[in-house]
Amino acid sequence: MIEARNLYKEFKTPVVREGRFSGIRTLFSREYRHKEAVCGISFQVERGESVGYIGPNGAGKSTTIKMLTGILHPTSGEVSVGGLNPHKDRRKAVRQLGVVFGQRSQLWWDLPVKDSYDILAQMYDVSPADKNQRLNQFAELLDLNEFWETPVRKLSLGQRMRADIAAAMLHDPELLFLDEPTIGLDVHAKVNIRQFLRTLNQDFGKTILLTTHDMDDIEQLCNRVMVIDHGQLTYDGTIPSLREMIGLPTSIRIKFRGAYHVPEDLDRRAHSHLFRVTGMEDDTVMIEANRTEVSTMEIIRIVGTWGEIDDIAMEEPEFEEVIRSYSAS
Repeated sequence: MIEARNLYKEFKTPVVREGRFSGIRTLFSREYRHKEAVCGISFQVERGESVGYIGPNGAGKSTTIKMLTGILHPTSGEVSVGGLNPHKDRRKAVRQLGVVFGQRSQLWWDLPVKDSYDILAQMYDVSPADKNQRLNQFAELLDLNEFWETPVRKLSLGQRMRADIAAAMLHDPELLFLDEPTIGLDVHAKVNIRQFLRTLNQDFGKTILLTTHDMDDIEQLCNRVMVIDHGQLTYDGTIPSLREMIGLPTSIRIKFRGAYHVPEDLDRRAHSHLFRVTGMEDDTVMIEANRTEVSTMEIIRIVGTWGEIDDIAMEEPEFEEVIRSYSAS
């Protein structure tokens, strides 16, 4: 569905001169500062995938999205979206993709939401019957009816985002680009939007490429993640594989039935490098273990010699912590 080949984008900005007559000197002798935003990245996204595209601020995420959608032209490299070049075949390409930028709206600010949909339907040649069918479907999934007649400027952030996502899907595109779709939203609004996006992907087979700083978005919506840093693609794979590669410890709470005894010479035993005790309270011992080095069953076997185990709870590291560790490595 998406193919990027050696995608490269460089921005050129003029250097502002200082001192007397700096403006005049700039007219006749202009210097430029060059910045590489995206540095030769290549990847493919198959039809029906839901992919997270993440990285720190300034890594090149939004620049990549804008090149894939035809908003920006790459300095070099090639882009194919549904078999079309979004820069050369822009009119055809935009008919099969929808775009949502969390910071910007594609709706008309002073018009009621329903009027914006009427305009968009005309722009994309969506028939009245198809428009009504899709809007009825979206209204049910996104609760659009509660602000149907409301001017866009009076919508809450969560309402506007729901309206924007419905607008992006009005012409029934196969591919949806989302750039920070849940930024600034409350928990309830995020849940509604995530559920709708999950439905689009799993029930309707839509392809989704998502950039976000909200790691819950990635974990709940994506089956694959790509990490970009300083304009370069540094990881492309599954979330569990990324966790495993980083090797962050898993937190494990072991509850004992009755008395237990943690060996005093634990740090000198042969298995001491596999896990460490981080706390003890009443009938519970907390440990941290790298499960790429030791299996859960091995941990249970060792800890089981301390006393009779009643319950075990395991907690993986937060995905945000995984990304932070990966970027720092």
